[in-house]
Amino acid sequence: MQPRFEYGEEVRLTRNVRNDGTYPGMEVGALLIRRGAIGCVYDVGTYLQDQLIYRVHFIEDGRTVGCREEELIPADAEWIQNRFEFRDKVVSTLPLSVAGEVIVTAGQTGEVQKVLREPGMILYHVRFAERVFQVPEAALDGFEESDQASVPTGDAVAAGQGGQ
Repeated sequence: MQPRFEYGEEVRLTRNVRNDGTYPGMEVGALLIRRGAIGCVYDVGTYLQDQLIYRVHFIEDGRTVGCREEELIPADAEWIQNRFEFRDKVVSTLPLSVAGEVIVTAGQTGEVQKVLREPGMILYHVRFAERVFQVPEAALDGFEESDQASVPTGDAVAAGQGGQ
């Protein structure tokens, strides 16, 4: 298991890092470092013998935190700020279809399952009812609690495998 990043290398965080209870003096769940922050690799270790953990010092935030390899990219790699995070509620701004059949109507709510970074764009795996779709950020809007009464729930959509 070879580390992708070495001591002294600058890296960028791709996900928000929250306190899992191991950062002293802060509440569990408190935001430690916001995605997009740049830090310097201070040390590389392992967790449970199969996961690399990088101790990264984020100078602007004045914090050193442990990050998993999949949470980091080189500091000079292309960076596009994403609007949504895992578990965020979103609304489809367009109908989504599989083989020409509309499965998700415009205005239907869903929940972000995963954020995907592709060259030049952000994509999301979004669960609408019982299906997961890969959706570009431009086809989503933020969910407002006040929108809930007017949004179709998708209960009428038959359960099936996810369409990508």
